[in-house]
Amino acid sequence: MRFGLDVAQHQLTWDEILARVRFAEQAGFDGAWVFDHFSTLDGDPDGPCLEGWTLLAALGAATSRIRLGTLVTGMTHRHPAVLATEVVTVDHVSGGRVELAVGAAWNVEEHTELGIPFPPIAERMERLEEGVQVMRLLMTGERVAFEGKHFRLQDALYRPKPVQQPHPPIWIGGTGKRMLLPIAGRQADVWHGGADAPEGYADLSAIVERAAEQAGRDPAWILRASDLSISEPWDEVKRSYAWMREAGVGYLVIEWPREGRARLDEFVERVLPELA
Repeated sequence: MRFGLDVAQHQLTWDEILARVRFAEQAGFDGAWVFDHFSTLDGDPDGPCLEGWTLLAALGAATSRIRLGTLVTGMTHRHPAVLATEVVTVDHVSGGRVELAVGAAWNVEEHTELGIPFPPIAERMERLEEGVQVMRLLMTGERVAFEGKHFRLQDALYRPKPVQQPHPPIWIGGTGKRMLLPIAGRQADVWHGGADAPEGYADLSAIVERAAEQAGRDPAWILRASDLSISEPWDEVKRSYAWMREAGVGYLVIEWPREGRARLDEFVERVLPELA
């Protein structure tokens, strides 16, 4: 099992974010995660919220081992060709430590406030899948073309190639049964999603597996990732971990606890060694 830490950057200054990520690196977490939103989701709506991908570049230059990513980048937030160049840049700045995690986007209020188009759900799903294909092509370092319903590339070239070959791991996050999970099965290196119980998770995972098989992919190629809250009693945290591991989850994102750093210190010192 690999563990990441969600540093929850909204309402935080750069110094606070960097301290959290360096703590995660020193504590042995595999990854540190921020979100990709342009305004806060909790607390003071006028509070600070540093932008995700420029933040990852800065964190990549300020750390040495830990992997870095967003959970997740909405495909509506940037043209996928632009996003691909940002991802490759962070991959070079960090020495090959970036994860490319994307989703269809959901925050209509944020889009409306900033004047970013927010298409209906079916179109957002189409853009998600096409966007992943566009980014994968651009990260080859060769001249490429793509003709989709929403995106086009014409004799397009972006260099340098990413440090990670053939490209940084592509995560797709979400649990929508009709459209999102089949896209994850067809396109993702990592599927990030969750459920409240083993049965529910098994149902979701089965949809990913069927879609992968139909696309000619081995479902075993797709890493399963989910989230683990550590705000509950430790016995409950351990039970949640146990059933998710049994269900095939191979990566758990630890949510920064509402109780603060002391709770996280206790998890790292007392609980994490037992789980790992």
